[in-house]
Amino acid sequence: MNSNPLNTHTVPSVSITTARTGASAKANELGMRTMQERAYAKRGEQYLLIKSPPASGKSRALMFIALDKLHNQGIQQAIVVVPERSIGGSFADEALTQHGFYWDWTVAPQWNLCNAPGIDELRVAKSKVEAVKSFLASADKVLVCTHATFRFAVEELGTQAFDNRLIAIDEFHHVSANPDNKLGSQLGTFMARDKVHVVAMTGSYFRGDSEAVLGPADEGRFETVTYTYYEQLNGYRWLKSLDIGHFFYTGRYVDAVAKVLDPALKTIVHIPSVNSRESLKDKEREVNEIMQALGEWKGVDPTTGFHLIGTNDGRTLKVADLVDDSDAARRARVLGALKDPAHKHDRDHVDIIIALGMAKEGFDWIWCEHALTIGYRSSLTEVVQIIGRATRDADGKERARFTNLIAEPTAEQATVAEAVNDMLKAISASLLMEQVLAPRYEFTPRNMGAQEGFDYGAEGYVEGGKNLGVNKENGEVHIEINGLAKPKSKEAKRICKEDLNEVIAAFIQDKPALERGTLDKENTIPEELTIERLGKIVRERYPELTDADQEAVRQHAIAVINITQQAKLALDTPDQVQPPISTPEGADDGSPAKGNTDLIEGVRKFINVRDLDIDLIDRINPFEAAYAVLAKTMDEKSLRQIQASIAGKSIKITEDEARELAKRALQFKNERGRVPAINSADAWEKRMAEGVAAFARYRALAKGAQSKAAQAQGPSDHA
Repeated sequence: MNSNPLNTHTVPSVSITTARTGASAKANELGMRTMQERAYAKRGEQYLLIKSPPASGKSRALMFIALDKLHNQGIQQAIVVVPERSIGGSFADEALTQHGFYWDWTVAPQWNLCNAPGIDELRVAKSKVEAVKSFLASADKVLVCTHATFRFAVEELGTQAFDNRLIAIDEFHHVSANPDNKLGSQLGTFMARDKVHVVAMTGSYFRGDSEAVLGPADEGRFETVTYTYYEQLNGYRWLKSLDIGHFFYTGRYVDAVAKVLDPALKTIVHIPSVNSRESLKDKEREVNEIMQALGEWKGVDPTTGFHLIGTNDGRTLKVADLVDDSDAARRARVLGALKDPAHKHDRDHVDIIIALGMAKEGFDWIWCEHALTIGYRSSLTEVVQIIGRATRDADGKERARFTNLIAEPTAEQATVAEAVNDMLKAISASLLMEQVLAPRYEFTPRNMGAQEGFDYGAEGYVEGGKNLGVNKENGEVHIEINGLAKPKSKEAKRICKEDLNEVIAAFIQDKPALERGTLDKENTIPEELTIERLGKIVRERYPELTDADQEAVRQHAIAVINITQQAKLALDTPDQVQPPISTPEGADDGSPAKGNTDLIEGVRKFINVRDLDIDLIDRINPFEAAYAVLAKTMDEKSLRQIQASIAGKSIKITEDEARELAKRALQFKNERGRVPAINSADAWEKRMAEGVAAFARYRALAKGAQSKAAQAQGPSDHA
């Protein structure tokens, strides 16, 4: 193995180069940017869910919608609920009329409870319930409070006290349908009563890692507005590229940080929690060692509380330490300096921020170029939020990156299993971001006709041809697939249009699928992943759908994953696992938006090479690219150790899987006129035959158990 504690020959596993059309910053006559205009168009909905990336303007979108509800829709008051006090500043007064809107957004000082004294929100929230009660009885229109304050208020005052109000929930992914999540339970109660309006906002494109935010019935009542990362980044004026990579180290992480921490980049460093495996169990010492790696400590700025670090090239770095909480006054001074609006547009105000849990969401530092995170974070939602800290557009800022520094598994490590688990989670995050950074696909079965708004090239749409259409307004791609199941119900159509990344997130995090597809690919049948594992996830996630709709959702999800990867492979860029998307000529010179074209050309190549059908898509290992990343970022010894850690693991055929395989076998028989052969050379046909045999065994066991139970009961009374 390389003696260097960090493998410096690693490459980003996800890379995108943006079109820089400037569309994200352009405002209409009411002062609304693209996402805000899209959300405002649905302002009349009672339940509205806005999915939009960080820095896309969700806070202001809420202001526009709330003001219309207050002035035109008969809503009495608006209550904005944020997860922590620091985010309350996003809803401060805004003079919207200066930009063409009808009303200004104002919050009376006494009704922004996030500005009230108190550090321990849970401890002081109950004392704020009286303030909420007073607000509800007042003639004032807007209140801003934390999730905790709102929970306590609902518990004490009851849901009926909030009738005819708008409840706007920021960072909606904090809510959960789990009964232990009080805010989630309260939201369900509000919706059952049906006398409030709800606007929910999230920068995550999926509900979470295992817990649904809402039950299926409640979720179906929300109208969804989705503004993708692809649209957001393409529409920036300055940011050219975003790189997302995971890098592996051995030894202590503080010794490896210097290899990936570039002092020339504005950086947020997230050190690991003291309870994590990567932590040295002394957070203050870890911060000191990181600063020592940057240069010579020269003291502390008395005004800002920033550490001053002299570098070898004569610069003085300003480092904000948000980890040390031993001195409350010093920490408050540092936080105040970071949030000072007078320095928001001053690039030289601070150079590096070192944090634990802070600076993940609701923290706006537009100059951040690099989000460096040690250890895998707790969820994919958190990863997306951290990446969002670096993807703000700012004057002259052309490149952004996210780096995940992870402990590399070695034969000497006692915690190999944990290291492998972290590595798999990091890969799953990269694979998910690959989908988030791709254009949205509109799939239809073959010969369904041209879709409105799509350009099919010089020849136009050709009946029976290999059609690929592009919507030049938003970069959406229309692809026809032979044998594709079409969703029938309204809910299935909504899932295929708005929530496929949630399905993909669940699949990519499925540990058996990830292990088999990445580390045991020689012995894994692709259909075992694409049909069995993904099919099981869809059935469990959406049990209310019919079998046909579940299959349609499964097919659409696997099509997104594989077409994205195969398109990038078709671009045939040998130096990168995932080639960047190039900037169209003239896209940044004020000409009309042309959108990213390279990835779309990759899709076109993939389709032109083969007659695209769902059977072909199911026969591609969706984790092939993940293995390629591992092969590049680790030496042979480490790869062998990883593979050894899962040796002997095999997915046995459970009764549910056997039942599903038996269904697939029946479909196979109907199509081909024979049953699958157990000795077939085709691995998937053999797997189906094994499933039929296993299902027969399960049924025989069940009948035997019933027979024994009947015998144990003895003759019936009617015998």
